[in-house]
Amino acid sequence: MMMFSISLGLFELAFFHLLTHALFKALLFLCAGILIHGVGNTQDIRSFGGLSLNFPLVTVCMNLANLSLCGVPFLAGFYSKDLIVELACQYSWGVFILCMMFICLSLTVLYSVRLTYLSFVGVYSGGPSISVCESDHTLIGPVVILSFVSLISGPILSWLSFPAPVLIFLPVFLKWAALLFVSISLLAMLSLQRLVY
Repeated sequence: MMMFSISLGLFELAFFHLLTHALFKALLFLCAGILIHGVGNTQDIRSFGGLSLNFPLVTVCMNLANLSLCGVPFLAGFYSKDLIVELACQYSWGVFILCMMFICLSLTVLYSVRLTYLSFVGVYSGGPSISVCESDHTLIGPVVILSFVSLISGPILSWLSFPAPVLIFLPVFLKWAALLFVSISLLAMLSLQRLVY
């Protein structure tokens, strides 16, 4: 999305998305590190599953980061991604560019939901897990702080970066296009997971 907004000449939005993206992506990597440490240092996601029982706090924080990455409303990623998408639609750069943007958004949702599905849903198929990771404050403290910062960074950075509201007028079908592509990618991921497993 950053490179896409730079290619459209939306440099301020690209920097704004860089800041919000850095916060929730850092949270995502910290949570992934805790999970990897907790399951015996394996990085094979196929051996994960059902980790929400042993890591409830990390599950909540990681899903928060994933939802923010997907651009769910009122999380940090929404404030930057939605603005980029709506401005790209408003200036009508062409059907091909808009389709590529929506496909990229769909792929982001697809791999984010896949990560959540493989990590927290289903049966754990790896070795013994170490749930003591959640009681280690040196691991959990930064995750909790970064979760809070990720929640409030979107509106705060938006108000600091763009003091005047941006009015965007789009046709109804373009407003619903992002939701349609995201829904299709979500259904495709769930059906692919059922075929594979």
